[in-house]
Amino acid sequence: MTSDLGGERSRPSLTPPDYPSALAGPGPGHPAHIPRPEHAPLEVPVAPRAGRTAPLWIIGVLVLISVALVGYFLTNLGAVSSIIGMVLALIPLVVVLFAVRIIDKWEPEPLGLLILAVAWGAIAAVGMALAADFVITLLIGYDGSALREAFSTVIQAPVVEEFAKGLGVFLIFLTARRAFDGPVDGIVYGALVGAGFAFTENIQYFAISFIEGGVVDTSATFFIRGILSPFAHVMFTSITGFALGLAARRGAALGPAAGAWVIGMMGATALHALWNGSAMFGDFYGLYLTLQVPLFVMFILGIIALRKEETRLTRRRLGEYAAAGWFTEQEVDMLATPPGRKAGLEWAKTLRGDRTALMERFIRDATALAAARQRALSGRDPHADQDERALLASTAASRAALFAL
Repeated sequence: MTSDLGGERSRPSLTPPDYPSALAGPGPGHPAHIPRPEHAPLEVPVAPRAGRTAPLWIIGVLVLISVALVGYFLTNLGAVSSIIGMVLALIPLVVVLFAVRIIDKWEPEPLGLLILAVAWGAIAAVGMALAADFVITLLIGYDGSALREAFSTVIQAPVVEEFAKGLGVFLIFLTARRAFDGPVDGIVYGALVGAGFAFTENIQYFAISFIEGGVVDTSATFFIRGILSPFAHVMFTSITGFALGLAARRGAALGPAAGAWVIGMMGATALHALWNGSAMFGDFYGLYLTLQVPLFVMFILGIIALRKEETRLTRRRLGEYAAAGWFTEQEVDMLATPPGRKAGLEWAKTLRGDRTALMERFIRDATALAAARQRALSGRDPHADQDERALLASTAASRAALFAL
């Protein structure tokens, strides 16, 4: 912290800051005044939970659908095959969750919403897809022809599944808007919904393979779905999440946000149809290497670019707090940049009692503080000032604990 906190140093400019990137957001909605450090509360206040939790009715819907799904699996696949499928399906799910954790490490979304995202994909989206498949079969029948199979694989499945998964992302956006800050958050929620869907779908695929072909067929299915393509559904639904996250960053109202959601689902559906079509009509392994792998690499590079943009935005927002005396410029570098965070964690490990956990909390709270200020500047969060007060007090407490003798 700077040495002249009690002086009459000038406050940061309240004129609208520039937004050099389309991902950075719109012009400010409020001045977003930063208090002086000497006015920090002595106790850490509790940030409001409104807008950061899921409503109970969604949980109730998931419970009801889960009961129906369990009955469906036990009746059609049997207990043993279902359990074998579930154990195998857990492997790619854990891999995906670990990858998402890396993306979401320093500004993690509320745990309840993360669980909800996975649960929506694993329960509600699968239930909706099965119900839609049943209704469509009743309406147009299923004769096993190549044309009907192509319709089911390349049109029906992508449209129905991406709508079902995308609906979960949209519900999180609507009910927990304050925890939906931008494109990276959208990708996290979309990826988790896709991971949940793939988990339950894999149970079915693995169980059927075990029933029809034993260990040999199950191993082949696991290689394709668990090794070659564990991120397929994750990648599809992340497009929907990205579109909604971009709308959130721009402070879009319900109408424009719904439009962005539809556009995102169209992109997800197109990519899903391309994936299914390559497996059905072409040389899967050849197209996997020449088409799907490059698409996945582009997906990873896009996430890296978004993370860099988030780092730039976090550094900029924390710099405004540094100008008001809450942090030093060196602390901003440490809190906002990957090299700085790494160095800060290594330094904390050398302190008495290994204060790595304290440093991690300091970094997470500072990152959340930058996000809260961004929401205040865009004018889309009426509770941003309460979040700011809580996070300023928490970062001050973490710093004091780090330097305590």
